[in-house]
Amino acid sequence: MKVHIVSIGKTTESYLKEGIEAYRKRLKHYLKLEWTELPELKQTAGLSREQIMKREAELLQAKIRPGSFLLLLDENGTSMSSEGLAAFLNKRMLSGSKELTVLIGGAYGFGKELRQSAGAVISLSKMTFTHQMVRLIWLEQLYRAMSILRNEPYHHA
Repeated sequence: MKVHIVSIGKTTESYLKEGIEAYRKRLKHYLKLEWTELPELKQTAGLSREQIMKREAELLQAKIRPGSFLLLLDENGTSMSSEGLAAFLNKRMLSGSKELTVLIGGAYGFGKELRQSAGAVISLSKMTFTHQMVRLIWLEQLYRAMSILRNEPYHHA
């Protein structure tokens, strides 16, 4: 299965870039990974929260390929354990999903339309993280899930 991660904004912190790259390399042994960073919106001072979310949704939707299973990472999504994430991914793979598109939105999250079109909405924690940190945390959890599915020691190391 291919995992396509689409995020709003660039990763600017060097320590996060290093961590992201380390997990991207590790994940090559398990699955194909594609990463798309979309530019943050410019000139948003006069826009409402809803208008910003709508414009970001348009950018994100343009990157969703037909037939791809859509997963949103959102603080209001369903919480699950690492084992639960592994089971979720295993189910997706066994169902014949060829691609999983994971969206990491902007500061205001996702609007109603994107939420309704998603196959799943997952929360990484009840705590709030920066959108740059979410990228690293997601990759680590994705790697952990794959190691669980392969019964490898990383999960308990």
